[in-house]
Amino acid sequence: MNENEIKLLSDLCTVRALSGNEYPIKEFLLQYIDKHVSEWKVRPEVIHGDGFQDCIVLIFGEPKTAVYAHIDSIGFTAGYENNLIKVGWPRIIPGTRLTGTDSNGEIECELGTDEENQVMTAIFDREIDRGTELYFKPDFRYEHPFIQSCYIDNRLGVYIALRLAETLENGAIVFSCWEEHGGGTAGYLAGWLYNHYQIRQALICDITWVTSGIKHGEGVAISLRDSGIPRRSYFNRIKEILEAEKHQFQIEVESAGGSDGTEIQKSPFPVDWCFIGAPESNVHTPDEKVHVGDIESMLNAYRLLMKKL
Repeated sequence: MNENEIKLLSDLCTVRALSGNEYPIKEFLLQYIDKHVSEWKVRPEVIHGDGFQDCIVLIFGEPKTAVYAHIDSIGFTAGYENNLIKVGWPRIIPGTRLTGTDSNGEIECELGTDEENQVMTAIFDREIDRGTELYFKPDFRYEHPFIQSCYIDNRLGVYIALRLAETLENGAIVFSCWEEHGGGTAGYLAGWLYNHYQIRQALICDITWVTSGIKHGEGVAISLRDSGIPRRSYFNRIKEILEAEKHQFQIEVESAGGSDGTEIQKSPFPVDWCFIGAPESNVHTPDEKVHVGDIESMLNAYRLLMKKL
């Protein structure tokens, strides 16, 4: 990754946009697209606004396959008397530094808990306005071959989608919302793409976990199953394409977890999907960690699949 690529990922990781308040990153993306679209191989149609909430859809050429990258993140909402309520599933680590803004200005506080880590509070010198969003404090680090930061999930997926857009000739890129807090927008977006462009194939551009079977530095993971199960014939096509090109990848088989693919599977539309993402450790903490080689593997896999599927 060169300096500009690292800066783009770093900038993405610092944008505050919890599930339900994706507007700030939507604006970041629209400005980025407007600035860089003239450099892309194909100028896409940019679709957003009424009927799309805070989502963005990019249509390139004659699309057959859509790439979904969710733009929301996990964090906390300030409740009563500085109690904290989780947005999504952040790891609860006492002492974690949190940031945000309320009517009295910027906030930098500490995450406190009771003995069972059941009751969470913001340790701060005043009461925080109820409803204030609090985020992990950014600390982006690049020490080859690893990048560490909060919100690599899923700002790395968004980064991959933007890099894919540079050379994509035919396809759709979907920036979706609400994925981290259960449910989301992928179901209705899949329906819109099916009805308007007859798109029946999806790739889920998201980040997975390092586990006993998925390792750092061994290539992008393609998921055979998590809580959802993609159609085996579609998974096999993806696997065969990557194998034919001798592209390094890992096969993931998990019993839990979900993504935009889960919402597509629950939708009433006959859309195939498969999760394809780089693995990270320290999931849902301020110190998510990913191998640079797996980032390159992920980007190259998407470029290849969008040509061959």
